Amino acid sequence: MVPLLVRSFYMERLPYIDEHFTVVDANRERAWKAVLKVICKDPYDLSTVPGGFELEAAEEPVRLALKGRHWFSTYQLIFLLDEEGPSRTRVRAESWAEFPALSGKIYRALVIGSGGHKLVMRRLMRRIAAAA
Repeated sequence: MVPLLVRSFYMERLPYIDEHFTVVDANRERAWKAVLKVICKDPYDLSTVPGGFELEAAEEPVRLALKGRHWFSTYQLIFLLDEEGPSRTRVRAESWAEFPALSGKIYRALVIGSGGHKLVMRRLMRRIAAAA
């Protein structure tokens, strides 16, 4: 079991963007492994999350939180795994972000307003479901 890593990256909760989910026919442990397989370059090393992110917290098999920051935004992507039965798990991905200044507002329009974020998240959730 991976211990909960606790490092506060943000002083306050970031603004909520959206949530995407999929229900997989797998217990929570198998769904957790599917999330790690899709998200991490090496599912046995949680520090191998995609570029632009770093591991904020992990509580196997319940929660995986990633964080990131660049010139135009500060953001979090949090995966939550909820048991729906002995062999069914709801995998949720919550997106939280702040887009400061005019450049951030323009960036938000390009990423969120264009629908690009939604397409990427839907594809990600399909990959997790397939991996489970």
